[in-house]
Amino acid sequence: MMSVSQREAAELIESSDIKFVRLAFCDVFGVQKNISVQASEIERAFTQGIAFDASSIDGFRDPSHSDLFLFPDPATMTLLPWRPSRGGVARFFCEIRNPDGTPFSADCRRYLADTERLLAAHGLRCDIGAECEFYLFKLDEHGNPTDTPLDRAGYFDIAPADCGENVRREICQTLETMGIQPERSHHEQGPGQNEIDFRYSSALSAADHVVTFKQVVSTVAARNGLWASFAPKPIENEAGNGFHINCSIAKADIRADVNESLFQAFMAGVLAHTPEMTAVLNPLESSYARLGRDKAPNRVSWSPSNRSQLIRIPAADISHQRMELRSPDASCNPYLAFALVMRAGLDGILRGLTPPPSCNVNLLDAPAEIAAQYAALPENLAAARKMMVESAFMRETLPAHLFAAYTE
Repeated sequence: MMSVSQREAAELIESSDIKFVRLAFCDVFGVQKNISVQASEIERAFTQGIAFDASSIDGFRDPSHSDLFLFPDPATMTLLPWRPSRGGVARFFCEIRNPDGTPFSADCRRYLADTERLLAAHGLRCDIGAECEFYLFKLDEHGNPTDTPLDRAGYFDIAPADCGENVRREICQTLETMGIQPERSHHEQGPGQNEIDFRYSSALSAADHVVTFKQVVSTVAARNGLWASFAPKPIENEAGNGFHINCSIAKADIRADVNESLFQAFMAGVLAHTPEMTAVLNPLESSYARLGRDKAPNRVSWSPSNRSQLIRIPAADISHQRMELRSPDASCNPYLAFALVMRAGLDGILRGLTPPPSCNVNLLDAPAEIAAQYAALPENLAAARKMMVESAFMRETLPAHLFAAYTE
């Protein structure tokens, strides 16, 4: 994505022969939506916004108060490389505002931006890197998705067993064209399952990258006669699709030394609040078929290097120390997920929390009496919603509109 000003964006649209502009945003569940306008409308979009029917978007508004406006964020401008180079298409992520110009309370992207500002007000910054897994399935003769995976390969397998190698390469090249830097890609544990990781960044950029990543994966898969699935558990007895969230916390002054106690307090806050955040981090009923299986944790615990734990501390020197939250799945809204994790960590810092002792056993295979020593995540979506409803932290942290969308 290009970090440009409003004027530069308008000039670039004209000089690059852009004919259409997509104004993109996400509903409260993280599903990307957009409206396409002619390039000649971009000035009006910047200054007056583009109206849309919010009553048709999940979790937004009812028909009696349905008008909302999209205002493109010029810093998010990117060209869609799968569209024609001449008469091309640009895309912006947008702010959502009410008719009177005030921010819309269910604008998840703005909520994450507000969260970044909240941490900055406490002299903190949080960088995030996401690991998003997906399956590739074959299509039938009519072009409809099937439940037949692209291959029967396993973790880190290579071609010819790994049939997704060329698809992953095309995805990485497309991401690079759009200003997102992939770092590694490989075949994952399940048949037809893949993972592509990209460089960490600020929380808002990281969430934008996740939304773009999903669009690129789905588009490239379709161009190759395949269907990409980010569902939590696409194949019943195979590994689910995880969405591992890597966070590093530091003083906002980049010259300040990394503080170990700061990191521990942040992690303690995330551990304390993850059970009540689970309805947002794991928002589908099928999300709970994944937890407790194939390295997807279902207990509140942490450990260095142990992938059966809720939080893993990957091996790294102190200057690159990060925590990896392993329970979220790829169906969650990245803007809300990142914001809640950051706010939970901030709560841990402000209250001076300390994490419990690390757990150095595999809790997924441990005897019941050992696993029972650690608090459990909710077993299903109904239990997760109930826990969220009873959580003072979640009521105080989420805007009422978003809270209702996930609990009603």
